[in-house]
Amino acid sequence: MTNLERLKLELNNKKYFTDTEYAVFLDENNLISTEEYNKSTMQRDLLYTVVDVLESLANDVDLMRKIETEFTTTSEAVKFLNDRIERIRQRIENIKDSSEEYSSFQLLFTRK
Repeated sequence: MTNLERLKLELNNKKYFTDTEYAVFLDENNLISTEEYNKSTMQRDLLYTVVDVLESLANDVDLMRKIETEFTTTSEAVKFLNDRIERIRQRIENIKDSSEEYSSFQLLFTRK
């Protein structure tokens, strides 16, 4: 599965943007859309990409109006998107980064 396919899967295959636009979002987060997805090394960057896509949606009222949802108002949809963005950010915080090393002092102030 490519990074682009995995991004679409994470977004429930909703057609919010074109593949070219999704590729730009991926590129901005150091991922190549045609490269094979590797969860152990790419999950954090993919989730950052999902957050970027959802933030773009939340900031574009006209685009949100075009999207068919189960929400009765745009403000409900924005609230849902903001909640989902926060949940994804919590997932990102819980992903262990093997390249990070902590000093004893830093460990006093982190959950890791």
